[in-house]
Amino acid sequence: MTEHALFIHNDLLGHVPNPGFCGPGYGNSFHTIEADGLRSNGETPVTVDSSMLAVGDSFTYGDEVRDEETWPAQLQKLTGRRVFNGGVTGYGFDQTILRAEQLAATHKPSVIIVSFIADDIRRTEASRMWWRDKPWFAIERGELVLKGVPVPNRKRLPIHIRRRLDQILVDWPPALQHLVGYHKAAHHLGFGLELAQRLIERLAKMQDGGDVRLVVMAQYPPHTWVYKQFEEEQRQITGTLLDCATKCGLATLDTFRRLAIEPKPLDFYAATHMNARGNQAIASLLAARLPELTEQSTGAPAA
Repeated sequence: MTEHALFIHNDLLGHVPNPGFCGPGYGNSFHTIEADGLRSNGETPVTVDSSMLAVGDSFTYGDEVRDEETWPAQLQKLTGRRVFNGGVTGYGFDQTILRAEQLAATHKPSVIIVSFIADDIRRTEASRMWWRDKPWFAIERGELVLKGVPVPNRKRLPIHIRRRLDQILVDWPPALQHLVGYHKAAHHLGFGLELAQRLIERLAKMQDGGDVRLVVMAQYPPHTWVYKQFEEEQRQITGTLLDCATKCGLATLDTFRRLAIEPKPLDFYAATHMNARGNQAIASLLAARLPELTEQSTGAPAA
């Protein structure tokens, strides 16, 4: 099956996993999408009580690993609680929050884990990423306003052509990527952090208005452990957003230290995403910290 069959168009979110898909995904790992549009965890949970929802980008979805090797799947195995994998490859932080709201209304989880990498914040500045149109937010009169919906369902180039172009365009300057339509900017560079902080405030309102606990978790791409300047940039961006979440009364978890103590952090990655071992480390960290994170009272400083 072709890669594009793994995702289908969605008027609100841009793209979502294709319900019923079963076949190879990125890196030729096997992917199974359940009837509700969530990635399978590969096993039945011990209990359906007190479920959890994981949302985020490809690090949450689990590019390059099998269904049972994603961190949501391994967290489910460790805790015995149902963990819905709502991650979607290529999502910006804005899409992640919209999907969290959508899935929370359907699945009624007691805990929502919102995972992100620093690049997800940059993606909030765009109305198109990797040829795919997406929703985006503006700030008008001090309030977040959703733009670009319904998301256009444009005809895309054949996948074999897109893959060849991706190899070329991925390293082009943003202005040239915008010119050819690979990415399309909606805001100036750097504005994404302001948007992301407003979206954190939006998350806090979700927690204040219901019986759900929010945990905001920062993850890191492999280049973090290769280039010192890149590491510093990543940590500055993630730190700013985690600090904002703390001030809003949300629990936070920074996974940097867990990998930094390892002699060879790159051993926890496949090509560009975490491998099964890396996801196991993230799931184990979450399982150990969840009791204290979810017991914090709303509005109190987060860990």
